Amino acid sequence: MRPFPRIHDLLVARVVVATVLLVWVVLVGLDAVLAAVDEVGNMGEGDYGFVSVLTYVAYTLPRRAYTMFPTAAVIGTLMGLGQLAASSELTALRALGVSRRRLSVSVAVPLALLTGVMMFSGETLGPGAQRSADAMKAAARSSDMIVARYSGLWAREGNIFLNARDGRERSEGGEAWLELDDVRLFEFDEGGRLASVAQVGRAEHRSSGWLLRDVRRMTFEERSVAEVHVDEERWESQLDAAALAASAGAFRPRYMSARELAEGIDYRHRNRLDASEFEEHYWGRWYYPVNVLALCLAAMPFAFGSLRSGGLGRRLFIGVVFALGFWMLQNQVAKLAAVYGFDYRLAYAAPPLLMLAVSWLLFRRRSG
Repeated sequence: MRPFPRIHDLLVARVVVATVLLVWVVLVGLDAVLAAVDEVGNMGEGDYGFVSVLTYVAYTLPRRAYTMFPTAAVIGTLMGLGQLAASSELTALRALGVSRRRLSVSVAVPLALLTGVMMFSGETLGPGAQRSADAMKAAARSSDMIVARYSGLWAREGNIFLNARDGRERSEGGEAWLELDDVRLFEFDEGGRLASVAQVGRAEHRSSGWLLRDVRRMTFEERSVAEVHVDEERWESQLDAAALAASAGAFRPRYMSARELAEGIDYRHRNRLDASEFEEHYWGRWYYPVNVLALCLAAMPFAFGSLRSGGLGRRLFIGVVFALGFWMLQNQVAKLAAVYGFDYRLAYAAPPLLMLAVSWLLFRRRSG
């Protein structure tokens, strides 16, 4: 194989990158518009107005771009190669002796560079911007709430300050509730002196109110300290659970970087907590570039012949089917891994290997 790049490599790369970027902008834009429409329902809560909605959506754009890139890559690749096939440029390149393998490399290299940029953004800009968006939203909706980067969620009700390391929304049997892990409650008296500190293993906000589990409370008297431990207790509080739930979005594993996910996995293993959700997203981050390249290479055989006579609609349809099919397959395999407890590395490796096998068989068929 001759050195890279040559003129035909640059031609293919230019067309593919241009169509991928165009599709990418359209998909991210549509996702942002839908997100803004969804956020309109929260307007009017506290100081959360139209400008806050636009600011929130703008902060989440890096995360949305990271999420949409694989879909944009496969649709853009098919549309770009379809454009070259329809104008017979791919046929001309094949007539000049350019192999399908070389054309695949011409597509894979620029996509790999774009994927590298997305991985860097997904580990730095994306999580940080999402955290800022959630903190801004929580602060606008409730003046007694803030999301701190390293110390988790902080909220206040009267003389009690709540700090939670982790949180999520759960649902089961038609009931939905907010769940906070590793919670601390700091209560101060009227003079500003610390009256008690409670360490709570888990706090749940259900329809009947707040339920605290595994509570260890230290009460500070004038000359002594009393410690009490209870398995469960009710907490009479009017703390805004809806705003807390929105803030808990900052703790969602899918919004974290690989480093933060690794720390979350280690924390849960040390405390004998379920780390499967963190492990799922952690390995999903590592397999992100593999998925992008495998998906695009698997779509390559359709550019040789099948897209030549098809219009834009056909290329778009095939690209969407490929992207959605792969996404659904990978999600189902990941869920099976969670249910049956097998290694997530195998779960994430199976779909791209299957796509590459399909691509190889199609290449052989078209070469035969």
